[in-house]
Amino acid sequence: MIKATDYIARYMYLRGVRTVFELPGGMITHLLNSLYEFKKIRVLSMHHEQAAAFAADAAGRLTGVPGVAMATSGPGAINLLTGIGSCHFDSSPAVFITGQVNRHELRGDRAIRQLGFQESDIVAMSKPITKASWQVNTPDELPKLLERAFDLAVTGRPGPVLLDIPMDIQNSMLNVAEPDAIAHAATSTPMASRCVWRQLREELVRSKRPLILVGAGVRAGNALEQLHTFVRRLGIPVVNSLLAVDVMPYNDPLRVGMIGSYANRWANHALANSDLLLVLGSRLDIRQTGNDTKFFKGDRVIVHVDCEPGEINNRIPDCIAVNSDLRPFLEAALEELGNLAGPNWSTWREEIEGLHRKYDDRLELAELPGINPNVFMHQLSSVSASAGAYLVDVGQHQMWAAQSIEVRGDQRWITSGGMGSMGFALPAAIGAAASLAPRPVVVIAGDGGFQCNLQELQTIIRNRLPVKIVVINNHCHGMVRQFQQSYFKEQYQSTLWGYSAPDFPRVAEAFGIRGLSISNQDQVDGGLRSLWEDPAEPALIDVSIDTFTNVYPKIAFGRPMNEMEPEAKPIAMEST
Repeated sequence: MIKATDYIARYMYLRGVRTVFELPGGMITHLLNSLYEFKKIRVLSMHHEQAAAFAADAAGRLTGVPGVAMATSGPGAINLLTGIGSCHFDSSPAVFITGQVNRHELRGDRAIRQLGFQESDIVAMSKPITKASWQVNTPDELPKLLERAFDLAVTGRPGPVLLDIPMDIQNSMLNVAEPDAIAHAATSTPMASRCVWRQLREELVRSKRPLILVGAGVRAGNALEQLHTFVRRLGIPVVNSLLAVDVMPYNDPLRVGMIGSYANRWANHALANSDLLLVLGSRLDIRQTGNDTKFFKGDRVIVHVDCEPGEINNRIPDCIAVNSDLRPFLEAALEELGNLAGPNWSTWREEIEGLHRKYDDRLELAELPGINPNVFMHQLSSVSASAGAYLVDVGQHQMWAAQSIEVRGDQRWITSGGMGSMGFALPAAIGAAASLAPRPVVVIAGDGGFQCNLQELQTIIRNRLPVKIVVINNHCHGMVRQFQQSYFKEQYQSTLWGYSAPDFPRVAEAFGIRGLSISNQDQVDGGLRSLWEDPAEPALIDVSIDTFTNVYPKIAFGRPMNEMEPEAKPIAMEST
């Protein structure tokens, strides 16, 4: 016999969980006590449940082991939802455990809103943004549901699973042995057929300007090594989506850059000039293709490989569809295509290098007064070699970082893509620091988003986490302000008019974190040295830039992806 929550603690440990993120509440006290007594799993207590969910998101992406966050019933469980959605849209493996009122306090079929205090139907609320969401109804079914939750979180396209456990079940005794060594059979989606391999070989031999577009599915599918081997053997240049900035090391000669709405300009031109595009683990959403999907398809051959058939030929029609997990696909591709003889794409690679020189990211804002954010990202990279990951929030700074940060082969890039939630980076850095210890991590945030979960500075200082925080401070909600500049006659309601931010270094110091402000280029080197003065300690630097700095290039909405602002003007109001 073993208490239910003791079983949960031991099972999580056997599944590789070493940190659980939570905010305490009455309906998870049994779980907290079992984790305390078990000792082998770190309980990292946050200051908001949304932050706990973001921390679990980052931990899951970095380790491949489901990140775990817990919350009490009612407001605690509901506060997890944004982070659960983040895991869902960005394919982060995670298991969320919510406490629930005792079974006899559940309203059931009664025509009332609530019976037990803080009772809420988190299962129904979370179902659209989870791979599965279950309430445990009897003690006997708990072990199997726990196993299914952890299996499902990492099977196929990774994602979140939620278990809602009533208080009396948590306190029950299970008539089972303690969990033992866990072995689970791997699953895989179907592989490409022989005729598809023949077609791919023929198209590659015919191609003069091939490209590979990689998305977050490469890492989610545990296919990074196979990708690197494949592209280097064939010599095909690689562009990436926003979530895949870290798939190819910055200095790799086959890395081109990011494509999409706020792309590296040369990368969009390279894609526009390509005649064959192999899409690996990227869903081709509007932020990648632009609104003009006919131009994106053009006359080029597009081969789309994805583990979810619904993603293929969704927005971009007439693709060669390969429904497969990426790792087995690339392993087979090395066998089927790795000995490809004949094509020599050196002229194509030289053409792309010429586009890079012509459209270098440092030139986009060359006339900007004060600190150039693109140049700053390169400078930040040069002093951040010891960092294990960059955790990047949502806004203009996110795009400058994606355009210009130099992610090395042993570093990771984590940002909020599909959910696009401001306030993501700071709590995600806590999950990253716990996962990558003792390596420090770097937060890149805007002044608006940083205020959304600013309370987690206390979590960082209490746990002495080596988090280096960079606030790109344009004194407004810059991304929406740029939108208002383009479409709303420069009427800046709520982005500039009616918005303010505190003195971030003083706020940091109030929490016990060293802070510094810089506002001109001459101060950058000294500010970055101060940021990294002690790699093991948290520190913050506030980087003040001109309020009216815009992110360029940007696809001129309604135009092809190689027609970009500020040279080209949008012909319609963007809807996303």
